[in-house]
Amino acid sequence: MADIKYYDVILKPVITEKSMSGMGEKKYTFLVHREANKTMIKEAVEKMFEGAKVKRVNTMNSDGKEKRRGYVYGRTAKTKKAIVWLTEDSKDIEIFSGL
Repeated sequence: MADIKYYDVILKPVITEKSMSGMGEKKYTFLVHREANKTMIKEAVEKMFEGAKVKRVNTMNSDGKEKRRGYVYGRTAKTKKAIVWLTEDSKDIEIFSGL
């Protein structure tokens, strides 16, 4: 496994209707590094977003989709998503507050 620092773990937030509806329950969705595990994701969220305390982390791997361009078939990149649940007494994550 590669040496992954905490700032390399979280790639970007997932902005969908379903992930936005979970923000009321302090549930946030991120695209994360494929080799990151749950403890690495928890540490990264707590270090990057001050005042956030992680209750639990759910992860899911998704294979790339098969795409075609002309006669050539290929696959898109594999991705990994993490759903992060915050505790009741923790602060909200600021990047989602303006949406």
